[in-house]
Amino acid sequence: MVDSNKGKVVLVGAGPGDVGLLTLSGKQWLQKANVILYDHLVNPDMVRFTQKSAQMIYVGKKEGVASMEQEQINHLLISKAHEGKIVVRLKGGDPFLFGRGGEEIQAVQKAGIPFIIVPGVSSVMGVAAYAGIPLTHRHLSSTLSIITGSNEKKQGDIHIDWEKIAARSGTLVFLMGARKLPLIVEKLMKFGKNPDTPIAVIQWGTTARQKTWTGTLATIVEISAKDKILPPALTIIGEVVNLKSVIEWYEHLPLFGKTVVVTRKGDQAESMMDRLQELGAEPFFFPVIETIAPDDWSPLDDALNNLSQYDGLIFTSVNGVRFFADRLKAIEQDIRELKGIRIFTIGPKTAEAVRDLGIRVDVVPENFVAESLIESIENIKGQRFLLPRAKVAREILPEQLRKMGAVVDVVPAYQTILPSPSTSALEKRLKEGSIDVITFTSSSTVKNFLTLMGDKSEIKKAKIACIGPITAKTAQDAGLNVDIMPEQYTVSSLLDAIEIFFQSH
Repeated sequence: MVDSNKGKVVLVGAGPGDVGLLTLSGKQWLQKANVILYDHLVNPDMVRFTQKSAQMIYVGKKEGVASMEQEQINHLLISKAHEGKIVVRLKGGDPFLFGRGGEEIQAVQKAGIPFIIVPGVSSVMGVAAYAGIPLTHRHLSSTLSIITGSNEKKQGDIHIDWEKIAARSGTLVFLMGARKLPLIVEKLMKFGKNPDTPIAVIQWGTTARQKTWTGTLATIVEISAKDKILPPALTIIGEVVNLKSVIEWYEHLPLFGKTVVVTRKGDQAESMMDRLQELGAEPFFFPVIETIAPDDWSPLDDALNNLSQYDGLIFTSVNGVRFFADRLKAIEQDIRELKGIRIFTIGPKTAEAVRDLGIRVDVVPENFVAESLIESIENIKGQRFLLPRAKVAREILPEQLRKMGAVVDVVPAYQTILPSPSTSALEKRLKEGSIDVITFTSSSTVKNFLTLMGDKSEIKKAKIACIGPITAKTAQDAGLNVDIMPEQYTVSSLLDAIEIFFQSH
């Protein structure tokens, strides 16, 4: 039984790469964690599940070089837990399968620290499934052997009983053996494995960078010679590999191999990222906008306390709806005060947010811009409207309504600020040309992105996708070429447009 008031260590398996393969329990512990120690192969997009205040500590190993010795990692786990913190040790795949998770938990247990273990989807199962290779099959393989390719006995060799391994008739899976592929196939054939045995090597499995080489023990080294196979890679050997051509699915998804930068804030990015993953793309989470309460609530409070004076209430964003509703509740006002007031929204998502409050929406214009909303409002002259919105926003809507004889009270319901995400990972990916699309869902995301990234030359290597004409104009005015824009100005339509773009290019 774990004392909830004491510090604890939670060992969490992050899965093989696809964020969607993180378990529900793993996600819940990331949301609770005060400190997170994470490895090199953990998908950085998992940061969206963490608290803003969580301390992120990199303790990974890359190219065989450790950023921190194992004893130091153990000490850090223990010392942070002694401070009364929830410490998540986030490891790729499953931490108890060649992940040294057992060693770390032994150290934690010895120190008297409470601990919890959350299994992860191992790369063995996850990568094989995404490659379309069943590890066992009633007619082909009834046994499975999982072997590490990195346990060196001496220079160039691996501490394995090759004769016994070669004699096994089922499926063989080698982890962490990318650089040892020539040695692995040589040893297996030397000790009697049929040279015609099928083999597959899968690199960056379960991600948009997934690449697979297939052949036989006799041919795979030559087949893969023109490519430098680097970690992470999984090697599968056995007759089940022949099923790949029938079962493979992931690499046939419409956006497979594409990496798409999502610049929305965390709570609004999740559904967009989920959809990208369904299409086979790898979302790269890079939030460039954050919404917070206004500096002064009094203008909104005054309006909320006098709702009966308004003929219409206009919402231009989901954020406006959320902050309006939260403030209404905070000052103990009754939603019934909206009776008799017509509700206008820009965009279906904004309308949906209003309906979720149990409020009927009167008008949603066909085109999701302010100009279209003005055309949808009847008998404007003499009417009074309340417009709760961001502190800084386009003035065209209130200006046009006033010109047409309306009284418009514009009150700040929230304000947007520039967050400070690390830019190094994105800069690296842009430089190497592995970012395919950068998405913008508002003018603010364009401006903030350019403020954070600075150099436009690398940005121009990627396709630019904008949700609508206002956002597109902001991007073009900043010197960017806009390649993708949907006919309907919604996130769903934007993703459809990205899919169509790559199908035709």
